[in-house]
Amino acid sequence: MNIVTNINTRSMIFTLYGDYIRHYGNEIWIGSLIRLLEEFGHNDQSVRAAISRMGKQGWVTSSKKGNKSYYSLTKMGVARIEEAAKRIFKLSPVKWDGKWRMLMYTIPEEKRNIRDELRQELVWSGFGMLLNSCWISPNNLEDEVNLLVEKYNIKSYVHFFVSQYKGPEKNETIVKSCWDLDNINEKYEEFISEYSKKFVVDKNKIVNGQMSEAACFVERTKLVHEYRKFLFIDPGLPEELLPSKWLGGHAASLFTDYYKTLAEPANHFFESIFEKDNEINRKDRDYEVLNHPYMVNNNN
Repeated sequence: MNIVTNINTRSMIFTLYGDYIRHYGNEIWIGSLIRLLEEFGHNDQSVRAAISRMGKQGWVTSSKKGNKSYYSLTKMGVARIEEAAKRIFKLSPVKWDGKWRMLMYTIPEEKRNIRDELRQELVWSGFGMLLNSCWISPNNLEDEVNLLVEKYNIKSYVHFFVSQYKGPEKNETIVKSCWDLDNINEKYEEFISEYSKKFVVDKNKIVNGQMSEAACFVERTKLVHEYRKFLFIDPGLPEELLPSKWLGGHAASLFTDYYKTLAEPANHFFESIFEKDNEINRKDRDYEVLNHPYMVNNNN
């Protein structure tokens, strides 16, 4: 068994739902989830506490089958996982339509907790703060905004616009005001430096039969978990707004190659655990381990 205890249990559960469980009927027995997370050093108690907290937050729902508890993503959980997956497996920047999406709100002080959570959600979705309570993005995020308005019941406090910037500065100036692209690029450089070396080592181990399926499962999950962190800092800007030496594309290619190298043995291990007490026949027909359904190239 691999011991990897430095990853938050709740975050790891989200990663497993997004990369595996979502494609196998979106439901898993708690015992199977505990067994999978044992590979990372998480114990029974921490898993049960984390999944319970996720239930209270509205991400998962539970059901009973006999004396066994099963957990599946809620509508909100599915929406979040699908949004994350589409961004994680996006292989190149989208083409820009030249328009900015602008969200403005006036949430009263007595709802400050909602305001604080909304800010975190907006950053995660790729918005940048142009002015206080004024957030913008060049990406088409209307569906995400509608979900946030519904989630927090703030329809009477927000205004959403789709507009063009007419100056006096350039669009690149707006970008610099909202996002620190140099810092993000440095994070990509660190990722590339670390994981390009790990990729070569693990690829050779797999070719030579020196890496178990369980180890591939752990490394693939850690890879997705680590790469998923860019969702919290990289707004996923269109190509037209990125600097010339942007490393996001290089990082995406490295992630994709590494992911595909680990994918097949990792899935074998997952299925060996999952098939014992879950309905493996509910696996999505369009899910292929070497061709993830969200792995798309936006320039094609």
